[in-house]
Amino acid sequence: MSIFLLFFQDSGILGGLGMFLPIILMVGIFYFLVILPQKKQQQQLKEMIAGLKINDEVVTNGGIIGRIKEIRETSFIIQSAEKTFLEIGKTAVVGVKADEKK
Repeated sequence: MSIFLLFFQDSGILGGLGMFLPIILMVGIFYFLVILPQKKQQQQLKEMIAGLKINDEVVTNGGIIGRIKEIRETSFIIQSAEKTFLEIGKTAVVGVKADEKK
């Protein structure tokens, strides 16, 4: 990299861009390795939440596992035990409980 910069130093082709090129490359790498996969994961979670229906078992970000009994505009009513009903926000759902095979 330094040989490349020395080659064009006298001609002024790189100018100020030569100083910012490493920073631009780091931002690009950061975007493709961190931000893009996170956006994809958020989109998948959003689609999963939109596809939930009554009697699906869900897991919340607090670790509560329950079965959906009612779907509201911004929340779910879940049953976590025989007589325990909880209202949770749709954003609290982190996944669908996987079926346990014995």
